[in-house]
Parts: sequence; C-alpha cells; structure tokens
Amino acid sequence: MQTMMRTTLLVLALVPWGTESALAQAYPPPGSGPPPGSGPPAASSPPLASNPPSQSGQYSSNEVIDAGHRFFGTISHGLAEIIEKAGSQWGLPNGYVLGQEAGGAWVAGLRYGEGMLFTKNAGDRRVYWQGPSLGFDFGGDGARTMMLVYDLPATDAIYQRFVGIEGSAYFVGGLGMTALSFNNIVVVPVRSGVGLRLGANVGYLKFTPTSTWNPF
Repeated sequence: MQTMMRTTLLVLALVPWGTESALAQAYPPPGSGPPPGSGPPAASSPPLASNPPSQSGQYSSNEVIDAGHRFFGTISHGLAEIIEKAGSQWGLPNGYVLGQEAGGAWVAGLRYGEGMLFTKNAGDRRVYWQGPSLGFDFGGDGARTMMLVYDLPATDAIYQRFVGIEGSAYFVGGLGMTALSFNNIVVVPVRSGVGLRLGANVGYLKFTPTSTWNPF
C-alpha cells in the first residue's frame, strides 16, 4: 500500500513537468501567420472588462475548418466531418481555442493544457486547463487541441469547470471530439492522437487564466 501511494505521488509530481515540456512545442495561430515551429500566438492585450461576443461574432463552418486545417496540418483528415457533427448539435461557435495539451493516465488520468481563446469581436484570452480524465484512457499523450466554444456570453465566462457529456465521443480519421458543458456553454475539444487518450472519457476540464498544477 505504501509503495502504491509513493508511486501515485511521484506520478502526480511528474505530470506538470511533462506538461510544461509538451506545451513548449509551437503551434500556429489562426489565419495567416508564422509556420509551425515558430512559437505560440502572442496574446492581444486583454480588455479591461470581459467583452460579450455578439451574435454576429459566430464563426462559419468554413472559417473553423480553415483554421483547423492550418492548425492540425497533415493530420486534419476528417476535420470537416467532425465540425459538421458538432454543428448539427450545437450550431455555430462564437469562439475557439487553439493549444497544446499533455496528459497521462497512470492514475485516474490527468490532463493539462495551454492555448489561446479567439473570438471575432470580443478580444482574445490566454487560457489554461486542467482536470482528471476518467474512463478508458490509454497511456499518455501530448496533442494539439482545438476547442470549439458555443454560446459563450463573455470572454471571462470560459474560466469555469466544464463537465463532460457522456456519449459525446466521436472519431474520424486521426481526430476525435468530445463535449463538455456548463451553464448552457458548450466546449467541444477536437484532439489529435485519438487512439492514445480519448477513449470513453467523461471527467471535466477546469479553465483558468493562469497556470496551475492542481486539476481540482
């Protein structure tokens, strides 16, 4: 028993370190910009107050697909089908996140990530996310992650704890999606490396404005 506890504590201590290493890998910003490997997109200066995205600030399916193709590169096969699947359930997103995620499922499953929330007319925000990942997880991974955000009333509203929607996992090509919700806001992570991590995850993700190792 003591040996198991020591092993668990060691894993929990190492996960944040591995996450920082994975997040150091570059990912491209939306739209035209530097090619992969040139570093993460710079955050625009945050507004003094949380700005509400307007109804006209929704992204069309084509805009999301184009941004996803640039972000995922050669592994983006099947992205259009995933976007259409999400759109048939939740409509058009008024925000999306591009970032890097790392995790490990040696214990119950832990996930950490960092990225940028982009909106059309309410500003951009840097976001961090953490959380346990319960279900059929397989090993660890470090994957690019695109998150579609639906019905976001204000940019600061992303900083909540979103609970996984059971049965929302969907896979096609080298990508897969799940869905999480809180207070009528829906976040749909689209991840690469599907075989390593998505499985039948439930759990939750907690979004914060600053980095933290604590997933709870």
